[in-house]
Parts: sequence; structure tokens; C-alpha cells
Amino acid sequence: MARVLQVGTLKPALAERLRTSYDAPVLPADPAARADFLAEHGPGVEVVVTSGRYGVDRDLMGRLPALAAIVGFGVGYDTTDVAAARERGIAISNTPDVLTDCVADTAVGLAIDTMRQLSAADRFVRRGAWPARGDVPLARRVSGSRVGILGLGRIGQAVAVRLEAFGCPISYHSRRPVAGSPYVYAASAVELAASVDLLVVATAGGAGSTHLVDRAVLEALGPDGFLVNVARGSVVDEDALVDLLVSGRLAGAGLDVFAREPHVPEALLGLDNVVLLPHLASGTVETREAMLELTLANLERWLDHGELVTPVPA
Repeated sequence: MARVLQVGTLKPALAERLRTSYDAPVLPADPAARADFLAEHGPGVEVVVTSGRYGVDRDLMGRLPALAAIVGFGVGYDTTDVAAARERGIAISNTPDVLTDCVADTAVGLAIDTMRQLSAADRFVRRGAWPARGDVPLARRVSGSRVGILGLGRIGQAVAVRLEAFGCPISYHSRRPVAGSPYVYAASAVELAASVDLLVVATAGGAGSTHLVDRAVLEALGPDGFLVNVARGSVVDEDALVDLLVSGRLAGAGLDVFAREPHVPEALLGLDNVVLLPHLASGTVETREAMLELTLANLERWLDHGELVTPVPA
């Protein structure tokens, strides 16, 4: 029986390494085939390798009685039932740090694109509107804008450092004030949104942050405010976001993540004040290679020593 099981589609190079080095099978997607597979192979699986897109739920854990570790490709692990894993003493790892810079770069890129309406201007030129209609409407300046960071973790801090270079005053909200932070702390997400021109969502996903950016937060950001989300689609009340953008009660949004990926609300597709990306914040050659190597390092360390290189804190 295989000790290692792949759950979900992974980067081809990683899937190949799992197959050739660990003889790791892939959990079938078809329910009937999955049931047969688990009945035969489930008792021997000690480690699952998966990604934030798939994770491991309580039901699957229950079918893997020897499961001791869940090794994740990516920083997010909100699709894994962490509570169920803790009950069983199952360790979880992710790949922090190695994707921080690229995600922060993407957040800043979305901020510039959304506020300056660069993608909209590109479409304006491509459809031949410039000669006929003249100049595009004026956009908003990024430099000097008041920026709020929701979630001042590794990525949030990297975003803050980048936007400080634009002369932006930075404030933030996290579950608690960050010791030694030079930025202004807001007591709530609503208070933060009400005080800024640009709100960057960089908090962790999961049940604890679902709809943290709700209608009240978006309304506090207001008709002159912009939202950038590089966290998880679940963090933002997407229905409220669409309503406020369509009705003009929010100035614009730059979104790399959505509530029901890969499906994007149809109402957003025709809006020029919204930039839509297909969850690509960490999508560079260098970062994905570093994520692959850290995933394999976690797997190898667990199989050899029963510990993880980058465990998710309990």
C-alpha cells in the first residue's frame, strides 16, 4: 500500500515527483472509484499531499485511519478541516514566506491598475476608441493615498512596505495589534475601511474570516474607496461587493480571488472599474518552484523524522 496520497490536481512537476519518488497514487474524483480506492488503499496512507484548492475534509480523514500529516502546496489551508485534524493529532504544513513577495507585488499591481484604470485604458485603445472619443476619464492617484491593510501578516507587511515607498500612510486591522509595527492600528475592519482610500485584503482564509469584509465594511469604504483582494474570495461578501460596484457606491476593485472559483460574477465582467485576475498572485516561475521544493522538503522531513519544516501553528 502507498504511504503517500495525492489529493487534487497539483503542479505537473510536483505530481511527477510524487509518482516517481514516492509511488503516490492520485485520489480518484469519481465518487464510486474513490470509494473503491479508499477501501483498498486508505488504511495504508500516512501522508496526504494536496493544495489550498482541494484540502482534506473530515470525511476523507475518516477514511484514512493511519493519516498522520497533510502536506500543503500553497500558503492557504482553509479547505482542510483543521479542527478535525487537530482532534486526530494530524499535522499540517503549508508553504509560507516563499510566495510573500510575489503576492505582495500582485496586490500593488492591482492597486495601481484599479486606481489608475490601466486595463480599462488598454481596452479603450484596443477597440479603437481613442481617435473617436479622445481622452479617457481621469483616474485616481496611488501615491499618497491612505492605505488600509486587513491582515498584517507576512503578506500584509510586504504590501505595506511597498506602498510606503509610494508615500502612502498605512493603517491596519488584525485580530490584535502587531508588536513593534510602525503603522496605525484600527480596532475593527469597519473603522479601518472608513479611514482609507484603498483597502487591501491580505488576511488568512477559513471559517474565522468568512465575510470579514461584509456590506458594512464596504459601505464604510464608500463611493470613493477601492478594494484589492489577494486573500481568499470567502473573506469578502461577494454579493454585497457586486451590488456596491454596480450601483456606483464603491469606486473600484482589484480581485485575484473569488467566492466560487473559477466562476466570476457575470455582473463584474463588463465593469471598467474592476480588474479581474484568475488567482495568479503567486504565479511566477521562481515562486512556484520554491513552493514545490518546500512541499517536498516537508514531505521528506515527515517521512524521515516525523516532523515538518513549516508546520501550521496549532
